[in-house]
Amino acid sequence: MRWLVLGMLPVLLGQPAQAQNAAPEAFLPPLTVVGQAVAPRGAASDRDVSAEEIAARPLNRPGEMLEAAPGLIVTSHSGEGKANQYFLRGFNLDHGTDLALSLDGMPLNMRTHAHGQGYADVNFLIPELIGGMQVRKGTSHAELGDFATAGALRLGLVNELPRPLVQVTGGSFGYWRGLAAGSMALGQGSLLGAVELGSYNGPWRHGDALRRVNGLLRYSQGDAGESFSLTAMAYSARWSSTNQIPARAIGLVGRYATLDPTDGGQAQRYSLSGGWQRSGEHGTTRVNAYAVQSTLNLFNNFTYAQEDPAQGDQFHQRDRRWVLGLEASHSLPGHWLGRPLETRLGLQTRYDDIRLGLFRTAARNWLATIRTDAVAQGSAGLWGDTTWRATDWLRASIGLRGDWAGGRVRSDLAANSGSAGQVIASPKAGLVLGPWRATELFLNAGTGFHSNDLRGATITVDPGDPLNRLARVPLLVRAKGGEIGLRTAILPGLDSSVALFVLTLGSEILFVGDAGTTEASRPSRRVGVEWTNRWHPLPWLALDADVSATQARFSNRDPAGSRIPGAPNLVAAGGVVLGEGGPGWFGGARLRVFGPRPLVEDNSQRSRPTALVNARAGYRFENGIQARLDLLNLFGARASQVDYYYASQLRGEAAPVTDRHFHPVEPVALRFTLTVPL
Repeated sequence: MRWLVLGMLPVLLGQPAQAQNAAPEAFLPPLTVVGQAVAPRGAASDRDVSAEEIAARPLNRPGEMLEAAPGLIVTSHSGEGKANQYFLRGFNLDHGTDLALSLDGMPLNMRTHAHGQGYADVNFLIPELIGGMQVRKGTSHAELGDFATAGALRLGLVNELPRPLVQVTGGSFGYWRGLAAGSMALGQGSLLGAVELGSYNGPWRHGDALRRVNGLLRYSQGDAGESFSLTAMAYSARWSSTNQIPARAIGLVGRYATLDPTDGGQAQRYSLSGGWQRSGEHGTTRVNAYAVQSTLNLFNNFTYAQEDPAQGDQFHQRDRRWVLGLEASHSLPGHWLGRPLETRLGLQTRYDDIRLGLFRTAARNWLATIRTDAVAQGSAGLWGDTTWRATDWLRASIGLRGDWAGGRVRSDLAANSGSAGQVIASPKAGLVLGPWRATELFLNAGTGFHSNDLRGATITVDPGDPLNRLARVPLLVRAKGGEIGLRTAILPGLDSSVALFVLTLGSEILFVGDAGTTEASRPSRRVGVEWTNRWHPLPWLALDADVSATQARFSNRDPAGSRIPGAPNLVAAGGVVLGEGGPGWFGGARLRVFGPRPLVEDNSQRSRPTALVNARAGYRFENGIQARLDLLNLFGARASQVDYYYASQLRGEAAPVTDRHFHPVEPVALRFTLTVPL
């Protein structure tokens, strides 16, 4: 793979573009940033994360850069090529439900997906090319629609790099990564290119054998007055999976073993996206359009030999789709009663053409078809909000969002075919009081929603048992939320905020991709508090500390209990970053605590907390060359990445056994990175 990186350099790098105000030794993006403009903070939990903050984090996997969002846990219960598992505000978000992810206006969540509603795979992202991230939580933001009930992360790409670079990383357990990236002046703009190659086996007895290839080409031009960009991205990966194992199997196969070595998958993603922006006396107009083609094949076996003791319980989930969409908005400045007023209007449309399949397999060989579907799904959202600065110490906003979602399902079982559609309106409101002594008070409330799998809205019978009739579920599920918070910068270099929030869901109804059926769970309520701190007391020292505590409960009475399985009640993180960004030593360390979770409704089974420390030490030379060493799981914690409690049956067992199933944290790992600017 090294020869491919080196062979691509002449194409990628060319002549470096001139970056304004870039120090000669700088080579990673402190740069021109996100496709979305940075808006003033409208809620205490709002946060804008810089490229420097992301770059300072030791990462085990690409998705962990999203943990720069306070209170968010990003982990994995399977192979590293699969979408991550996300946890935020007392939600087990699975692979993306209730957490909206986007890149330069292009949504990353996949609806009506083979493996789970809202499936959001970020393995195609190159952390060095992320120019920033907007963090928005709750239901009070009019511009955020589907999947944004717990929160939304809006990432943006850099437009150029100060200098081309070649970067190579090698580490424990067969980890290797190569990156070549650079930009050059082209016409009146800049052309940015990057190629990334990677491989990883992991500590598993049957290695992940991950192989991934990533490419990006982006052209951008313009300034604050008018700009546009066009971006092409390509990604391909294949891997094996060590899925979670039951605790009772540790003595039989070991902590890092798998019970089905043929589990794994392949993924491909290709996208073309563009953005245009113009600002003037009549406001700012933004337009983003995108086209995405993706395929995913997953082979999993979570119950081993429970359904089929002879051939095992492996199943194959296939997802192939095209996604086309457009997002446009206009912000208009004005005055009312002599005070500043800003009005924003927006439109979001999206169409998914999807081919889905669920099959029984053994060692990835087809045994039987459970169901196949062709789905055409569309959505349209109109939103608007107005923010009025009534006095120097009072800012008020009100917004309204209207969404339609619907489509058609053509299933191999005619009884499950059909059409469905639904309209939902979501009002929003907020108040900001202050600042007084660099302190502001925020009050926010609103309603939102998440969508369910379209197949769940048309289903009538169990695909595995056509005599078993099933109830349809609503396509859109209402969420209601509120937040009160305080933000202060009263100490030099300190940004501290505290937010109290409440969020209710009408139903946590999900389509269960692993089974091909629907499950309607109960209404729920989450109440919590978040405390976030960023302190930069010295030019060479930055500190941060975040704590999020949540009480998550089903809101109706049931003998089964009131706890929501998998909902974390505590997430904490803290870090220190040393170094000024110029030549010399740099480093840092991060602590991340993933609190205990109930695994069943009556709380009789709980996971243990997971506390991990990652550290970094490195040196930047005068000529820009950088060498660094990352130490992951520094203290060798023997903990779980995720835990579940359900019934499974090992080969040789006479009947299913209900047990805790877990995926272990990787042991201590070292990764050495050398970055050479050209």
